[in-house]
Amino acid sequence: MTNLEITLSIILLFSILTNVGLFIYARAAIVRLVSVAEELFDLKEMSDSLAEHLESVYELEMFYGDETLGGLMEHAKSFAEQQENFEYIYGLILEDDNTDTSTSKEEETEAS
Repeated sequence: MTNLEITLSIILLFSILTNVGLFIYARAAIVRLVSVAEELFDLKEMSDSLAEHLESVYELEMFYGDETLGGLMEHAKSFAEQQENFEYIYGLILEDDNTDTSTSKEEETEAS
């Protein structure tokens, strides 16, 4: 082997190792992003549920017009609206869920 072949072999080996390392890192980063997206989606669902529950309690005759509950309701709604800023993150999960749901509905139809 000549010096050129040895040099090119070392560069090729370094390139392959670098590409494998970048692939492993990118895969781990994507897994973490999807995990965060799932957690944000769950948090949004919980805050929406809280806002709906507060609104239903506020509309009861016993509590209608209560300023404290009204303030809590407005706070819950503003919190839910603020979470919409992260829609691009948990939107990743919604797209996956929609494809999974449509696939499982098709399977159920075929099974019938």
